[in-house]
Amino acid sequence: MEGRRAPVRRRDALGAGAAILAAALTAGCARGPEGAASVAGGAPAPSPSTLTPTAVRAPRRLPGQPVRITHGPRDRPRVALTFEGRGDPDLAAAALTRIERAGARVTVLAVGSWLDAHPAMARRILDGGHEIGNHTQNHRDLTTLDERTVYEEITACARRLRRLTGSIGTWFRPSPGPDATPLVQHLARRAGYPHVLSYDVESLDHTATGVPAVLRKVTGELRPGSVVGLSLARPVTVAALPLLLTEIDRRGLHAVTATELLS
Repeated sequence: MEGRRAPVRRRDALGAGAAILAAALTAGCARGPEGAASVAGGAPAPSPSTLTPTAVRAPRRLPGQPVRITHGPRDRPRVALTFEGRGDPDLAAAALTRIERAGARVTVLAVGSWLDAHPAMARRILDGGHEIGNHTQNHRDLTTLDERTVYEEITACARRLRRLTGSIGTWFRPSPGPDATPLVQHLARRAGYPHVLSYDVESLDHTATGVPAVLRKVTGELRPGSVVGLSLARPVTVAALPLLLTEIDRRGLHAVTATELLS
């Protein structure tokens, strides 16, 4: 993929990466909402002609994997960064650009109403080499809804994804959090999603007051095979991404899509 940087040699990164991370944690490189404009700026998104889009795969049953997946193999140097797809589309695009600069691929679980409002985001995600999945239509708390409404929340988002990409998306993640009741798991399978994609590392970026808090939480729990839960369009997350990706690389890990993690 053009623009992909060469992997940082571990010998060189041990000093540089640690210094960058330490500076972020001690000096505090947090950006509040007032910094959103500068975060959203920067280099334009890569054009589709310079990237290899990820094919939109139909969900399939993965032999040996549980219905609710929280992590991948622990014996391979891979991690999956997974993002809730909703919020300011300019911030979302800025996040994707920063991810692509690092040569990483990620999984975005999109909210259907967000795709209705910003339909170009589906193609932007795929053209960046990432994969897209289903995070319900309206991001309602599925545990408070009746069976019929839960099923409609799942299938309505699936219809949006199919209309925009030709597929219902690769993964399903319930809202508002990663856990799925037996009923939600059953309805997801009925809608065409054999697995629920959860995570073993929660960034808590929705409550973080600054970049150091996000970095401490994620890097303190990150292991080979981890699936990390993040938000795509929060200023603090976008600001944290370059440092987080540098630290992932320093540890000799590669940020890949959830499908690549589990394949």
